[in-house]
Formats: sequence, C-alpha cells, structure tokens
Amino acid sequence: MKITKVDPLLIDRFLFVRVETDKGHTGIGESGAWGHLEASAESVRKFAEYLVGKDPRPIEHHWNVMQRFQHFSGAAINGALSAIDVALWDIKGKSLGVPVYELLGGAMRHKVRVYAHCKGKTADKVVARAKLLVSQGFTAVGYLNPFLEEGLDPTWFKSHASRMHEAVDVVRRVREAVGPDIDICIEMHNRMRPGEAVTLARALEPYFPMYMEDPIRPQSPDAMAWVADHSPVPIATGERFLNLHQFQTLLARRGVEYVRPCISVCGGITAGKKIAALAEAHDAQVIYHNPLSVINLAACLQLDACIPNFAIQEAVYGDPEFNEPPGLRGAHVVPGLPDHEDGFIRIPNGPGLGIELPPDAEKRFPKKSMAIAMRPHVDGSVVEE
Repeated sequence: MKITKVDPLLIDRFLFVRVETDKGHTGIGESGAWGHLEASAESVRKFAEYLVGKDPRPIEHHWNVMQRFQHFSGAAINGALSAIDVALWDIKGKSLGVPVYELLGGAMRHKVRVYAHCKGKTADKVVARAKLLVSQGFTAVGYLNPFLEEGLDPTWFKSHASRMHEAVDVVRRVREAVGPDIDICIEMHNRMRPGEAVTLARALEPYFPMYMEDPIRPQSPDAMAWVADHSPVPIATGERFLNLHQFQTLLARRGVEYVRPCISVCGGITAGKKIAALAEAHDAQVIYHNPLSVINLAACLQLDACIPNFAIQEAVYGDPEFNEPPGLRGAHVVPGLPDHEDGFIRIPNGPGLGIELPPDAEKRFPKKSMAIAMRPHVDGSVVEE
C-alpha cells in the first residue's frame, strides 16, 4: 500500500487533512493550530512531499521523521504533523477492519464521560447555561470561565478585589444552581499571574471544582508547579504544549493533576498515547483537549477507550449566544458521531476513527478565517480573553 495524495482541506472554521492510498483506503485528521490554520495547511503540503509514494503503515517511523526533521517545530508545523498522524492511524484501522483503539491495546471502556462548554457573557447567562446542560443529562460542565466571555470590543479594567469577588460569585452561583452531583471544570485561559491564581483557588475551594485549567500562561513549568503546590484546587494544563517532553517536565515537578494534551497539535494519536503513559507513571489523569470538530473528537475517543488514566472528555456543543450551530461542533460538516446519552458518548467501533468526511464538504462549507485581535486594556495595552 502506498500513499498517493495528502491534501489540506480548509473547510468552514476547520483544517482537515485527507490522506489517500492506492488501495482505496482514505484517512482523515484535523489540525488544531487554531488561528493559524493557513500556515498549518502549508506545512501539510511540505510533509506531503515526503509522504507521497510511501507505505502509510509504519506510523512510528513517519512520526519520528516529521518530528525530527531539522528539529524546528511550532503550532502550525505540529498541527500538520498531528493531523497526518491521525489520518495514518485511520488508514491502518480501515485496512485491518478494526477501530483504532484495537491497535492501541484494546478498549478498557465502551463509553466516555464528557463535559459540555458552559460559558456566557454575563454571570446570569453562565448560570442559565449550566442549568440547561444539567437538564440535558450532562454530569459535568466545563470551559466555565468565571471571568466571563465578554468579547474583544469593550476595553478592560477591574481592580484585583472586584475581579476576585466577581469570579468567586460566578462559581458560587453555578454550584448553587447545579447542586453537589455535578462537576464544575474551571477554565482560566491564562488570565492570571501566579499569586492571583493561588488567591482565587483558595477562595474557590468551598465549591469543589474538579480542576482549575490554565490559571497562568503555560510557558514556565516552574511557575505552574508553584501554583499547583499552593492551590487547594487541582491544576489542569497542557493544551498548548507541542511535545511530550513539555508534559514530562511539568509532571516531574508535580505541576499538574490533569494533563490536557491537544492531539491535534502535540503529535496526534502517537503522541497522545505516549503522554498518557507518562501521566500514568506520575499518577496523573488525562483529559484530551478538544475545541475542534467531531473529527478530532473521534480521534480523542479512540484514545479514551484504551488508556487506564482517563478522567473526562471535552465535547463542544453549540451555544446560540455565540452563534454556534446546535449539536456537537462540526457535526453539521461531518455527521455520524453519536450524541451523548446522560452525559456519556459511546465510542465508535467502526474501522479506523469510525467517522467519514463527506466528499462534498469542501464545496458546501467554504473556509472561514480567524482575524488576529486581542482585547484592549484601558491603559492601551492588551489582555488575555
């Protein structure tokens, strides 16, 4: 079997990669270089020069070549590599007539618990969204940003005290609305400095968040480890990491309780399995990051099926407040992935990923670009949003 074609497909707001072979098996993957998908598409074309004409089955070999060639990396390059890796696993599963998880050691579970995004522009809307998700059967709500999703337009300023009080009040109101049987997964999006993160974590302790994700910028493992050491709330991080060595460094410092590999940028299914093993050796659990389409979710589910230290899976369900189509993100482009039942999604057991990209998707859903922008601070600088 030989690879005949490797195509980057900018469809809707997503970048998919389709790998074709001379035996009729086609694999699909997705790049997670969110905001830089055009650059990632060019990296796919560069990797295609190497891949076309080669056997798709020695995945570890191809993964090492793409990772180690000239040793330069970055989100755009690693997003391309990751999408290709997932597509190669998809081809291998299809060629053997088995789901990918069978190639990774077999299934430990047949369904996975998921959390849905609970975000809003005001505290009232966050609470209303949480109530809605619970009424739909979810047992966990996530992406819950106590600093809210106010958008990029209004200039920003808040005092430290008001910021902390308002954030704590959002979490308190959500906890009172959903009760003790629902897990709350806090998302900070790197909006704090280390001292602020510890202050907020201590104030949130009475409301028992499952974890606090990305409280500070992820570049410094020492800073994140300091926060983890002083926080009563478990720390989750890793969605912006590009390789397994970054996870190893943070795990060695006890800087994370829940690792968050984004398999669409950290190296695909190949890296996702290795990172899970690293986490297992450090008594940490895995929550694969998925802000993307159902193709990336399908790949995450294959890993969720077979790792012993799975915690929960991120699944994005459209929110009308943010002009998102209903249902799983990307399901309007790529149908076929099962919906949740009582907060759990059944793992597809078809060959490969168990999902297919419709052949006319590129025509029906033109590319949507993401503009570069940041929220202005009242003093003229910029802030994380």
